[in-house]
Amino acid sequence: MRRLGVSPGTVMIAAFQALVRPNPSAPSLLDNPLVLWGLVLVGIGGIYGQAAILGVVRDLRLPDTDDAMRLVQVRDLLAGQGWFDLAQHRLPPEGASMHWSRLVDLPIAALILLLQPLAGAKAEAVAAALWPALAFALYAAILHRSVRDLFGRRAALLALFAATQTMLIGALFAPGRVDHHNLQICAVLGVALCLMQPQPGRREGLAAGALSALSLAIGLESLPFIVAAGLFAAGAWIVSGEPARRLFAGFALALGGVAPALFAVQTAPAAWGATACDALSPPWLWLCAAAGLTGAAASLLGDRLSQAASRLALAAGGGAVALAGFWLIAPSCLAGPFPDMPEAVRRGWLEQVREMQPFWALLREQPAVVMGTYLPTVAAAVAALALAVAGGAERRRAWGLAGGFLCVGLAVALLQFRGLYVTTAFVPLVAGPLLDRAVALLREPAATTRTRLLALLAGLATFGKIWLVLAAVALPADRNGASDDLAAWSACTGQPAMLRLAALAPGTVLAPIDLGPSLLLNTPHRVVAAPYHRNGVGIAAGLAAFGDEESLRGVAASRAADYIVLCQGAEIPGGDASVVGRLLDGRFAPSWLEPVPMETMLPKPIDLRVWRVRPDR
Repeated sequence: MRRLGVSPGTVMIAAFQALVRPNPSAPSLLDNPLVLWGLVLVGIGGIYGQAAILGVVRDLRLPDTDDAMRLVQVRDLLAGQGWFDLAQHRLPPEGASMHWSRLVDLPIAALILLLQPLAGAKAEAVAAALWPALAFALYAAILHRSVRDLFGRRAALLALFAATQTMLIGALFAPGRVDHHNLQICAVLGVALCLMQPQPGRREGLAAGALSALSLAIGLESLPFIVAAGLFAAGAWIVSGEPARRLFAGFALALGGVAPALFAVQTAPAAWGATACDALSPPWLWLCAAAGLTGAAASLLGDRLSQAASRLALAAGGGAVALAGFWLIAPSCLAGPFPDMPEAVRRGWLEQVREMQPFWALLREQPAVVMGTYLPTVAAAVAALALAVAGGAERRRAWGLAGGFLCVGLAVALLQFRGLYVTTAFVPLVAGPLLDRAVALLREPAATTRTRLLALLAGLATFGKIWLVLAAVALPADRNGASDDLAAWSACTGQPAMLRLAALAPGTVLAPIDLGPSLLLNTPHRVVAAPYHRNGVGIAAGLAAFGDEESLRGVAASRAADYIVLCQGAEIPGGDASVVGRLLDGRFAPSWLEPVPMETMLPKPIDLRVWRVRPDR
């Protein structure tokens, strides 16, 4: 480009300026709503395919261990466990308290009850397949409304199609995804929709604050986005004064009022004073209350805060009081949500969980995942911020907010992959208008080929599935071991294996940590460990057990284990020479362990290996 006398920056700016020109009036195939809806339905079919749905309905095969833990919690609630009793009692010795919200359990439980007259014993499995689709319908409705109001109907439908091509949207709304992330995505996108309105007022502020409180009650993963929304509302009031006062006051008052109400709804009164760094509790409620008090002061003082300096002083004072109070109430929470986690558990388990890994670790170990998730998010963020600068004033607010939320999420995702979970909600919001403008430019006579191409590439760069295809072409093929390991775990957690294990006399199972949720979901057994951070004692025991022969027997005795369960064919920590490897291939056969045949009444051998512990040997 330099040889042509045009810099790459000039071309990009020209392309972005072209994207915000008025749409041409010439019709095209994509102006037909039926064609666009057909495109959307094809994309939805890629998420909700027959195989994925049948895997959940027929075999209760869930995508993630957290989904299994969630369904266990819902099942316990329906079986009579108290609303405020959030412990998982089959994690000995005393059970493990759960911090997951009953606000997520409630609609899933209601759906199961609603389906029971129709689906009978399959109601739970049908609900697990149906719930994510209902959550996706809610997300799609919010997304469509957001884009349609700002950019038009074609852009809105293209945004829906882009959502089906976004990897994490497809993953977090897939059949069986009954965990809470999809609801958080809907809540935070709803907050953004309220703030993006051309002239948001008290009504939009109240809605945004209430949705922010709901997202925090569901889980604190959305906290960075709620902070960003609050800073935007406060900043708009500081700069603009009276025109933005109603928005800021409404947001702050709703956040400060609704968060305590939701906390009280799902928390036992006896625990109202207990601090929890990983869930909505007094320190986080104090931040919400401080925001509410600041909003109330802004509303009451009104015209007396006519100068930006006085508004800044009030907002800064409210922020300082909020932070000081947080530090006094729960200084340990400044270290993060897991301040009491043993270091051995942090290193041996938490840091190995993919959603907790930083960008650079994933780039080294799973570059295709990085290309399919991080790169489209970066592309959307760059496009949104560039359009906020180069676009018209009427849409600058929307583009700036979208770009801001995307940047917040990317900053979190540099440290933890799960920062992309909520962030991914905004990628289709940017992709739809980009594709809409690219389609329009294809029929605009004045547009150059280069401008059309850059506009089209800008839109397609937000498609995670396109990056995934490029990764498959550009990167070396994955080692077979990874796919073999996944297939082995799938077989071990499948219903044929689990039903055979469930037929054994109920007892306590010592197994690899990731097997815990499937054992809880599909069998009556207790488990020593499950991948849940408040089960730190169990996780520590699970990590220690499979270190050597002495540790295995010691943990089995101390945890009163009745069975030891392993997965044949899965990756073996420590390799074939470890106690796990020698148990699986028969080189280690102590007299205190009795192999339990698992092939009885099954059509083919299974990968789950079971030993009964003989305490008298």
